[in-house]
Amino acid sequence: MTRRITIDPITRLEGHGKIEILLDEQGNAASAYLQVPELRGFERFCVGRPAEEMPQLTAHVCGVCPAAHHLASVRALDALYGVTPPVAARRAQALYYHLFVFEDHLLHYWYMGGPDFYAGPRAPAPMRSLLGVLARVGQDLGKRILSVRKEARDLMAALAGRTIHPVFALPGGIARPVDAETVRRAREAAPRLVQFAVDTLESFRAAVLGNDEYARAISSEVFRVRCHSMGMVDEAGRVAFLDGRVRVIDPAGKELALFEPRDYLAHVAERVEPWTYAKLTFLKARGWKGFTEGSESGLYRVGPLARLNVATAMATPRAEAERQRLFETLGWPAHQTLAFHWARLVEALQAAELIQLLADDPDLGEAEVRNVPAPLAGPSEGVGAVEAPRGTLFHHYATDADGMLTAVNLVVASQHNAAPVQISVRKAARGLVKAGKVDAGLLNLLEMAFRAYDPCNACASHALPGELPLVVTVRGPDGAVRDVIRRRVREDDA
Repeated sequence: MTRRITIDPITRLEGHGKIEILLDEQGNAASAYLQVPELRGFERFCVGRPAEEMPQLTAHVCGVCPAAHHLASVRALDALYGVTPPVAARRAQALYYHLFVFEDHLLHYWYMGGPDFYAGPRAPAPMRSLLGVLARVGQDLGKRILSVRKEARDLMAALAGRTIHPVFALPGGIARPVDAETVRRAREAAPRLVQFAVDTLESFRAAVLGNDEYARAISSEVFRVRCHSMGMVDEAGRVAFLDGRVRVIDPAGKELALFEPRDYLAHVAERVEPWTYAKLTFLKARGWKGFTEGSESGLYRVGPLARLNVATAMATPRAEAERQRLFETLGWPAHQTLAFHWARLVEALQAAELIQLLADDPDLGEAEVRNVPAPLAGPSEGVGAVEAPRGTLFHHYATDADGMLTAVNLVVASQHNAAPVQISVRKAARGLVKAGKVDAGLLNLLEMAFRAYDPCNACASHALPGELPLVVTVRGPDGAVRDVIRRRVREDDA
């Protein structure tokens, strides 16, 4: 290798990351790696704490995914204690969660992914942000982007006590009934949320699908990864964010697995690489074969596009019509990485439609909202799962007879996607970096390969040792160099 290009930090994502591009003698990209240089360690320091603390503890893993961790944790505790929440509690949790999915998907589209499409990768740095988006879409839509997300988040706070770190879900239900004023506000807001989701999809079609440059990028091999897809579905096979079974299909659409979340360890394994703190996952049925594509690879993707791939339909009519339009355009299963943005907007529309249905549900405001679990009779174990906006999230807890945690395993969406992200970054680098010619616009275009996944790196950083390419110089009291420790990226998987 004669040259190394480093993008540090990468931008518009949750957590920290850097991309190392390794060039050959001709200046072409030979390989590239996305590295996660942070460690949160939640799995370890939760051991020894009371299990019932987990919904609040894990909601602090990051400020973007708290709702997903909160409800996945509560579902793990429901399984651990063997308790079923009342209907009203389920309705309240679902309303809260679909508000979260709605506003989180729009956060990514307009604030993180949107600048790539509306401002463009070659725009000046200050305009590769929401400012560039607002300059393109105009004042009226810009105000709605801000006000609609605020309205959704205010409703989340009314339901859960706080917007970012919820405190309402408990083993067996929720802390208090949903009051009549919150129900009224949800019913009043729901039509506006649905209309904004529809308008955002129309804006996407005009700004992205109607742009020849981006249409070519979406369909290009540079931004395509052919691997398995995984996501939760309900009994009818529709996209399910809560209380579903996990379905896996191969790159051609053939079902490989359909299982209950509690059985995830029979299907999914985790792997540690020495150059990143993020764990990587793969399918046990296929095994680990490195960063490879195809039906024999053990790699799979989760998240919006994967969920649409594995489902037979959306759960609501307008969203289903948009899903069909997506596959009519891209084919099924769709493997175009930039289509994650399109799928994200289809899911935002489903979330808005479900918010409207739940707000009108007569069970939402019922008084009975918790079945208090009985004390444990002995050591226990429970697994909970939800579809986080970024993909499937598992929480797995084991306790002693006193309910103190003896083991914790969190398998998050950005772990599932960690290996496919490496393929995406590598393919984009090889397709874009030629003869050593690199500028800021090209590197911004390369970043689009990972940003489509909307990675949450803080959630995924569970692995040790996780060293990055670094040089540590040890000096003695006299200033003389005593030792130099070098750690480099492994290239055997390139």
